[in-house]
Amino acid sequence: MHWLAAHPWVPLLLALLAGVGAFVWFRSRVQAQALLHTQVRALRYPMAALDGLQHRKFEHAIRDLMLRDGCTDAVQVGGAGDNGADVKATDPYGRRWVIQCKHRRAGLAGAAVGTPDLHVLNGTGRPVHKGDVIVLVTNGRFTKPATEFARSQRLHLVDRHTLATWAAGSQPLWELLRALPPP
Repeated sequence: MHWLAAHPWVPLLLALLAGVGAFVWFRSRVQAQALLHTQVRALRYPMAALDGLQHRKFEHAIRDLMLRDGCTDAVQVGGAGDNGADVKATDPYGRRWVIQCKHRRAGLAGAAVGTPDLHVLNGTGRPVHKGDVIVLVTNGRFTKPATEFARSQRLHLVDRHTLATWAAGSQPLWELLRALPPP
């Protein structure tokens, strides 16, 4: 204690160094966030890249596209026990999106997504996940019965063509889909 009393400038110097360190740390965090935001806003996926992904990576890509389009809370939740949801997000208009992803290794040549996948999503999208917009995304195609079922249940389908347009970055997904609930 006597030493501190004899050298009062030491605590002041330590406080100054701590303040400078905190400022530098905070500034680097802000710059890193700005860089990440810029990278996310510039995100584009060619269909060949999406086709080459494993299923879980495809889910992450869909999450990243939602982040790019302004859904700051977009999260990948798929996995065992996901109750039919792989990605959840809230768009800038306040609508809650629940997205199921079906990746096909062979793209259009792979098996078409049918009604069983939509039955699960329809049964959980609104009641379990509290979604306003319920979507099934594939890099492939849908069967005709699946398309008819989706239309009758207010489910939204994103096929390969719509996915290509969305992933290219020309428009957010909510501008590409029809009959969305109002914000």
